[in-house]
Amino acid sequence: MSEKLALTEDILMKIEKPERYIGNEVNSVVKDKSRVKLRFAMCFPDVYEIGMSHLGIQILYDMFNSMEDVWCERVYSPWVDLDAVMREQHIPLFALESQDPIKEFDFLGITLQYEMCYTNILQVLDLAQIPINAVDRGEDCPIVIGGGPCAYNPEPLADFFDIFYIGEGETRYHDLLSLYKECKGLGRVEFLRRAAKLPGLYVPRFYDVRYKEDGTIERFYPLEEGIPAVIQKEIVMDVSDTYYPTKPVIPFIKVTQDRLVLEIQRGCIRGCRFCQAGQLYRPVRERDLETLKKYALEMLETTGYEEISLSSLSSSDYSRLPELVDFLIEECSKRHVNISLPSLRIDAFSLDVMSKVQDVKKSSLTFAPEAGSQRLRNVINKGLTEEDILKGAALAFEGGWSRVKLYFMLGLPTETPEDIRGIAELSNKIAATYFDTVPKERRAGGRVQIVASTSFFVPKPFTPFQWAGQCTKEDFLDKAYQTRTAISEQLNQKSIKYNWHEADASVMEGVLARGDRRLCQVIRKVYEKGGFYDAWGEYYDNDRWLEALAECGLSADFYAHRERPLDEILPWDFIDCGVTKEFLKREWEKAKREEVSENCRQKCQGCGAAKFGGGICFQAKGE
Repeated sequence: MSEKLALTEDILMKIEKPERYIGNEVNSVVKDKSRVKLRFAMCFPDVYEIGMSHLGIQILYDMFNSMEDVWCERVYSPWVDLDAVMREQHIPLFALESQDPIKEFDFLGITLQYEMCYTNILQVLDLAQIPINAVDRGEDCPIVIGGGPCAYNPEPLADFFDIFYIGEGETRYHDLLSLYKECKGLGRVEFLRRAAKLPGLYVPRFYDVRYKEDGTIERFYPLEEGIPAVIQKEIVMDVSDTYYPTKPVIPFIKVTQDRLVLEIQRGCIRGCRFCQAGQLYRPVRERDLETLKKYALEMLETTGYEEISLSSLSSSDYSRLPELVDFLIEECSKRHVNISLPSLRIDAFSLDVMSKVQDVKKSSLTFAPEAGSQRLRNVINKGLTEEDILKGAALAFEGGWSRVKLYFMLGLPTETPEDIRGIAELSNKIAATYFDTVPKERRAGGRVQIVASTSFFVPKPFTPFQWAGQCTKEDFLDKAYQTRTAISEQLNQKSIKYNWHEADASVMEGVLARGDRRLCQVIRKVYEKGGFYDAWGEYYDNDRWLEALAECGLSADFYAHRERPLDEILPWDFIDCGVTKEFLKREWEKAKREEVSENCRQKCQGCGAAKFGGGICFQAKGE
């Protein structure tokens, strides 16, 4: 730890939560600067409490710091109070561990988790005193590299990054850092040229785009010989034999996910057509049960957390879940540690497990039907029937639960007013199930609580819905009004509470999710107009975005609202995520026909992920 903090005591006393910036947390890594050859600043472009909850950064932090000659430190977006002070007093953005300026590091790695954080990336670069556009950076600037789910369409950020890492971070960083050390003295551009030839790495400066008169892409191409035209994602096939942070950094203050996280598998067998993660992380790869037991015990010893959570896109689909849960119940009860089981399907097994690990009186159950009608659930391939939902609710109510959260999406492709009304009707049926299932004398407080929440559908790259048109803000608000009205007409309306998401921010998320390079100038204009922390409702200004789009001669209609023809070149088509475009087209056509596809364990759908040579693609065939 530096003897002197980057911020004076006077500044720390004036800002909210100074603990966000002082470093020195338990399990944070401090090395001798004189004994490392390479320094890497790992950034999550949001406030500390959000960034500290991100498992991906913890994994990479652990991996980098396991390298003897590398020191990885952390940095997060300063909150608005400190941001103002740093600009006023010209304090450069600094890393938590050493308190050294980020501009002195070799690499600045930025996690691209959510589109509405894009303006915060510019905030980080600006405060770090690093030129915002990659072409303006000199030899003394860090290499700025982005990774994470949004890197699967890097084009709206192409101007700001030197490199994008496509895929899972455990595989290629050793090669990249070795190349960097080899290229010392050869110059920044030569290093980037060689990096562009490493698998999984996209260096935007070596590619160009040509557009047609209608604004769609005519051609996307590399500018130099030897630069790959297609970039395949990096993937870890043996997720048991890889890095895992068994000594995670423990924050000083309460963060969003204030618990231990045990990642049990990657990928999902379900194939929901709206879900980007379910496509990007194919094939499903499970961690070995004994490895998970070992990780759990080590983390319980090295932290003081009072809760452990299983991380997965669909925890119920982990094949060794019963044995893992029995082990955790035994070990955690000795230590008075709670167990959290998100992403469970609501069935008899899951409810039995939850009844063992949760304090029933304090907890609520979460269902995610996503759509109100069976027709629309078939369109999105949810794989959940109304019978499944009502049966699960009845089992839950018999087990003592009386509060249920329901998550739906509005604006899904082919949605009708009847589908919207179905949200209210399904909520009402679940409430009625409570009264049918639980005798009067057992009803705590007398009433069931149903909280129905709707988000607005955002089409994402590499999903079967990547060609779909997104609703306008006005359409979304009308659909929310229809939902609220329908709920008010239900017999059990007093038991149902309804919440909905911000409509304008959802549209802008849709613009950024499927945007091209021309949006770089829009993001920069929004930032220059004072926009950042756009992921936070109180700081999001829709007019600022619309003005910036108009000033650049672009429109939300082009990026978000039109349905795209199947033969259009999409901005992310140069990336191979394993799932083929032909498969996504087949699923899009099946969605329009309201046809369901079986999950990966039931039948292989030929998505293309089998080419990686492992995971469920081979287990499902008995190999």
